[in-house]
Amino acid sequence: MKLLRAALLVVGLAFLGVLIATHDPDAIFASIAQLSWRLAVVVCFPFVLVTTFDTLGWHFAFLHPRVRFPMLLGVRMAGEAFNLTTPTAALGGEAVKAWMLRGRVPLDESILSVVVAKTTIMIGQGLFLLVGIVITWNAGPQNSRLLGWMVWLLALEVLAIVGFLIAQIRGGVGWVPRVLARVGLGPSRPGETVARIDRGLAWFYRNEPRRLMLSIFFHFAAWLLGSLEAYLMLYFLGIEVSLATATIVEALGTAVRFATFLVPASLGALEGGYVATFTALGLAPSAGVAFGLTRRVREIVWITVGFVVFALIRPRATQEVGGPVKAPQPD
Repeated sequence: MKLLRAALLVVGLAFLGVLIATHDPDAIFASIAQLSWRLAVVVCFPFVLVTTFDTLGWHFAFLHPRVRFPMLLGVRMAGEAFNLTTPTAALGGEAVKAWMLRGRVPLDESILSVVVAKTTIMIGQGLFLLVGIVITWNAGPQNSRLLGWMVWLLALEVLAIVGFLIAQIRGGVGWVPRVLARVGLGPSRPGETVARIDRGLAWFYRNEPRRLMLSIFFHFAAWLLGSLEAYLMLYFLGIEVSLATATIVEALGTAVRFATFLVPASLGALEGGYVATFTALGLAPSAGVAFGLTRRVREIVWITVGFVVFALIRPRATQEVGGPVKAPQPD
């Protein structure tokens, strides 16, 4: 898997270089240069809100809320930095999150929260893509392939969500404690931890519909805020579009990132998706590349912040903990 991801990274970099070289590089970099001080704005806003809402979505995925929100926010940022940059197919960062909470939350509960949050963020993304499909149906360009692409990508996401839920039912989440135990950071008896996680997941989905819905809601809201970020970036790049068009761009972009999760940070694939989307919308392909590169700047900044947070936060030394699932206390 690591070799495959490394090869895909090289291919992605090469493809990104081809996209820049073949789509008027002067226009691309001139568009980015005109951002000036506005680049700081789009790097911070509304991404800070997006991360806050996603962290709230994770908060409601816990059986027993024990971690203060600022700590949860920092841990999430660190985990996402690993998801985007390491050859782990967007899964290694989830193990990092569970490890960073060690000593603050029982390991089985932290892993359970990560699994539930992964499920609800996927559901939120699917709902957001559905919103994009409705907007494209009503306000998208006529005779465009956009709607067909979005429907196929939604079908792929639905299959992935169903598959992930089936994996949870069949105990397919045991890889996290096993990986942590293999590197000396997890439980000495991962099988017992896996059994507790399985029982906890069944209890959560059966008895916590409110927390489940709140988790989905906050993740969905975070995806919607991504449309605002896209709109601001496009506006500052000198590309005047409606919020509806920005939502179409963002919905397709998130779906492309989902479909190309094996490519580290979807490098090259995401920019190619933007070029195709912008072309279908009647916009300049070079604008799609400029938009994608601006997003990469924001991404690099927050990846750096995530690794800094990872260096500063250390899990507490503790004995292995766990036990039967208990009813959560009110928030």
